[in-house]
Amino acid sequence: MANARALDKRRKSIKNIRKITRTMELIATARYKKAMDRAQAATAYTEQITKIVARLAASGMDVKHPLLEQRDNVKSARVLVLTSNRGLCGGYNASILREAVPRIRQLRETLPLVKVDVSGKRGINGLKFRKIDIAEQHTQFEDQPGYDDVEKIADSYLARYITGEIDRLDVVYTKFISTSKQVPTVETLLPLGSLGEDQDLDEPRGANVDFEFLPSAESILEEVVPTSFKVRLFKCFLDAAVSEQVARMIAMKGATENAGEMIKQLSMTYNRARQGQITGEIMEIIGGVEALEN
Repeated sequence: MANARALDKRRKSIKNIRKITRTMELIATARYKKAMDRAQAATAYTEQITKIVARLAASGMDVKHPLLEQRDNVKSARVLVLTSNRGLCGGYNASILREAVPRIRQLRETLPLVKVDVSGKRGINGLKFRKIDIAEQHTQFEDQPGYDDVEKIADSYLARYITGEIDRLDVVYTKFISTSKQVPTVETLLPLGSLGEDQDLDEPRGANVDFEFLPSAESILEEVVPTSFKVRLFKCFLDAAVSEQVARMIAMKGATENAGEMIKQLSMTYNRARQGQITGEIMEIIGGVEALEN
């Protein structure tokens, strides 16, 4: 028979753990709502400016910008992997790494130079464990990534692309679709011509679209084209933040429910052990009385 005192001590310990997981679930829920509001606010703007750039790239007009030029001879690529700084979020980081590692290896088989950048301590540790060298590390992003911080990273990639240091940029992150569905995704953000491949443009593909540029096409493109890349990269960070909080919320909810089931089982075992202990004590008392009477 199990020791009642040990069972009671274990039950109290699990109750304390359940309080912690319940608190973490509530915190993740609050952070998820804030992160989702920010992501939804940026979605419409991101989609529209991406459509504009995609139409410009497909219009066949005599407009030129270094970021819109397709490169036939791709020699170097960059892969940015977005993970979390903290754990306790289920299989969130593992699913991202399952998408990132094959893409990195595929690119390294076909291109002479491929560098990997990682955002999040979990991704850094995961790729180091898999013996993948990391060029740049970013650990400043949490549940509310700031546009200014993302813009610095975007400016760095744009400068490298324009100078020819890199010919391609892939971003691996978890795309938020709904509370019940988040999909690990690999998107090619550079060259910018690839941004419109997954967008539903109102016009049929290849249709002619007339544009009027005031004051000039060059001045407008100089502003719109880089901005489209920045907001698209920022949207990736926002989606990753929302998906992380959803994963943590679900994981902590499952942990809380499992702790409750364990407490029920331990309570039943404790009651049986306690009942057996009391019965044994009663039998000892009865035996002692009978011994005194004899």
